[in-house]
Amino acid sequence: MNFRELSAWSIKNPVPTTVLFLVITLMGIFSFPTLGIDENPNIDIPTVSVTVSESGAAPSELETQVTRKVEDAVAGIGNIKHISSVINEGASTTTIEFVLGTNTDRAVNDVRNEVSKIRQQLPQGINEPVVQRLEFTGAAFLTYTVSSDKESVEQLSWLIDNEISRSLLSVSGVGQVQRSGGIDREIHIDLDPTQLNALHVSPDLVSMQIQALNTN
Repeated sequence: MNFRELSAWSIKNPVPTTVLFLVITLMGIFSFPTLGIDENPNIDIPTVSVTVSESGAAPSELETQVTRKVEDAVAGIGNIKHISSVINEGASTTTIEFVLGTNTDRAVNDVRNEVSKIRQQLPQGINEPVVQRLEFTGAAFLTYTVSSDKESVEQLSWLIDNEISRSLLSVSGVGQVQRSGGIDREIHIDLDPTQLNALHVSPDLVSMQIQALNTN
């Protein structure tokens, strides 16, 4: 039965058509309150990370000896959307994001196979590369980068915490805003040993008093 025949049958038989419409409507009304709501839904984004660590290795060494080789090795895998790397002292992490719809388990195996092929080209002192899928359950939905040529890191961090985060949290549906990177405000207290001895006060006692009287 095609669409025309179905329309013609519905016009000629209004009673069953109306009853069916009412039944579907009532089912929708009763089913709607039982729909589950997950604050942090499980989002399957095909993303794989490769982490290579070497104790004491400088970032410049890891970039030339590890990161670039890993990026070149996995670049030939199909369905890759984006490749990015983060290099810190002693560790290099390469993140490979695949096109939506790519089987994540297969992507992990493909990346692991490519990394295994270049294992002998990597420094012998590294720990075994860790290849794993990235889980995004509860992770951020949006990530923004804030930069400035005029503001210092301290000023940018304060701007994000004091203004941008508060503005975003006032938006309906936003549950959390978290800053990654930057500098947290700290208060450094320098103790005078002479004054401490004169007052017969130990540094531990000063620390305890600060913790007891500290107000956020």
